[in-house]
Amino acid sequence: MPLSAMASPLMALRIFENMYRHLPAPCVSISTVYPNLLELSFYEDADGFETWCQVLGIPLGMVAHSVHADGRTSVMKAVTNYSGGPVKLICFTTIPASEEARSWVEAAS
Repeated sequence: MPLSAMASPLMALRIFENMYRHLPAPCVSISTVYPNLLELSFYEDADGFETWCQVLGIPLGMVAHSVHADGRTSVMKAVTNYSGGPVKLICFTTIPASEEARSWVEAAS
């Protein structure tokens, strides 16, 4: 696969660097598996995720929320089209343990 297959996400990244350089920096991923997709990931930065959603015009109602099976990781995902291809935003944040769970762990130690 030629690098040109990734033209859409690379162009979006160039535009973002030019127009939104003041925004929080996400982890950036472009893959040969999905060469047209630009993925912006945020770890423990829900504010950064929400800022990018606002800038890209993604309404709050279009953000999918879920929790990993361990019950300790919250996930937010949103997809929009930009510069001719999909841009996926994803955010992972830790869910604080409840008071009861913390008390149990402290008592066990």
